[in-house]
Parts: sequence; C-alpha cells; structure tokens
Amino acid sequence: MWLYLAVPVGLYYLLHWYQERQVVSHLQDKFVFITGCDSGFGNLLARQLHLRGLRVLAACLTEQGAQQLKGQMSDSLETVILDVTKTESIAAATKWVKERVGARGLWGLVNKAGISMPTAPNEWLTKENFMKILDVNLLGVIEVTLSLLPLVRKARGHVVNISSAGPGVSLLWELLHVQVQC
Repeated sequence: MWLYLAVPVGLYYLLHWYQERQVVSHLQDKFVFITGCDSGFGNLLARQLHLRGLRVLAACLTEQGAQQLKGQMSDSLETVILDVTKTESIAAATKWVKERVGARGLWGLVNKAGISMPTAPNEWLTKENFMKILDVNLLGVIEVTLSLLPLVRKARGHVVNISSAGPGVSLLWELLHVQVQC
C-alpha cells in the first residue's frame, strides 16, 4: 500500500532534481530582444539578463529611455527606438536585429511593451482609448512577433509575452506615480 505513495513521491523528487540540473550553456552567444525597456519591468529584465551574460537587444519607445539604459550597461546591451504601433518602426527594428544576430538567430523575444487603461469609469472612456490599448497591447505584440519569428525559429528560441497584471493595478500605480512626482 505504501508503495503507491512512495513511487509518485520518488518520481516527483527525481524530476525536480533533474530540472534543477538543467543549465543553458554559452549565454554570451545568445541574443534576446526585449520591447518596452524604457522603464519598469522591461528595463529591469534587460539589466538582469545583461548581468547574467546574455546579449540583450533592448527596444525603447523614447531616445531618453534608450540612452539611460545604455549608459548603465556595457556594450553587450544595445538599444533601438521602437514604437510597436507603427509598422515602419517595427520593420526598421527587425532589420536592426537581423544585422546584430546574423546567422545565429534570436534565442529569446520578450514582448513587454504595453500600456494600461486610463483610470476612469468605462462611461468616461472613448473608443479611441480602447483602440490605443489594442494597438499597443495586442496588435503591436502580434506584428513584432510575426516580423521576428523567422529569427526565433532559426535559433530554436522562445517567445514570451508579458501583459498587464490586471484591473485595479493601474489605479494603484497612478497614485504611486503622483506621489513620486510631487
């Protein structure tokens, strides 16, 4: 009877031990492209992956965000200006990434660029408010992914899409943002 319990528990620990031993080798040869690196989680992720040895290609919306991130890191972190709502900007960024990665391909694509809803009741919002959110958070992610997917496939890489945490978070963030600005 106890064998029915011991075997699954033993298999669980064996699997856990095996997963812990998995290590990715040659990180310094792998490229990761991250959108939304001006501030917040995208910025932090770019810095953390850079510190772990990956070659980070960070996409920022503003020149100021790109210069600030580039100034804090070494040459293995490169920045590009990218507006995910503009096809021309995505095409230029895709060309820039292809020049950097060459035949190696893109080991990781992280779609982090995103905006949250304006903090207001839905009755006060317009169609344009919702369209802007869809342009950035949905259509931008799709277009960036489709344009870089051949490079991700070449390296047998991974695509990670990160979005908003959920309703109510933007209100808290706005309150904190106002506190910091004052």
